[in-house]
Amino acid sequence: RVNHRSSLITHRRIHTSDMPYKCPDCGKSYRISNNLRRHRKTHTDERPYRCEECGKSFRHKSTLTIH
Repeated sequence: RVNHRSSLITHRRIHTSDMPYKCPDCGKSYRISNNLRRHRKTHTDERPYRCEECGKSFRHKSTLTIH
């Protein structure tokens, strides 16, 4: 069961080819706006998540957590 209208709209995109969020840099499209936001970091050298142990930086918090 879908609890919110926005969740239903996002879910329906799985069953269609609707991918309304397009990267202006490379043209890659996404069903979910957060996926586009995450992807856009690949076009920059932005690495805001830094390991305090070794100093290595990452684009995504989840990658730092895995590290």
